[in-house]
Amino acid sequence: MLTLGIVNTYDKIKVLDAHYRAIARAAPICYAYGFSLALYDFPFNMDADELVEFVADKTTIGESGKYLKLLHEKKHLFVFDLPKKGFQPQFGSVVVTTSKPEKKFSITPETFADEIMNNKSFLVLVGLGRKGLPKDLFSLARYHLDITSQGVSLETCTAIGCIPSYVMGIVRTKSSLK
Repeated sequence: MLTLGIVNTYDKIKVLDAHYRAIARAAPICYAYGFSLALYDFPFNMDADELVEFVADKTTIGESGKYLKLLHEKKHLFVFDLPKKGFQPQFGSVVVTTSKPEKKFSITPETFADEIMNNKSFLVLVGLGRKGLPKDLFSLARYHLDITSQGVSLETCTAIGCIPSYVMGIVRTKSSLK
């Protein structure tokens, strides 16, 4: 199982445009590349059904929530508070995305693709907000992934699009060569 986890680091009380737009942008990417979508620490006081309808009503992105609805129908949409001690084990190994990976935890996109091809499960975390992922999450991660392999910091929605497409492009290329 591959899951893209978006961690809200914006306002934890007030719903902002950035919240529902990021969800609407992530849904078609997750759907297209076979990822589930997990949302952490978002300020929505609603269940997943209500959240899907709320996002669909607020945006035309992702064909007005079509892909978010499809993820939800297929039980590939999850909404959680940010865990204090560890992420849900059913998602597999935690991968934090960063332009500054610690060397001992660093994984290249190519090696990450190899792990995916070996049917390993991963939760890939992306921070939504100016500060990126909270540093305390790094200690909960097995891997640190710099998708650019060059230390280039990406804006959240750019990373949301880039990570699944690039990694799954590598997976598909390697699979076709076998």
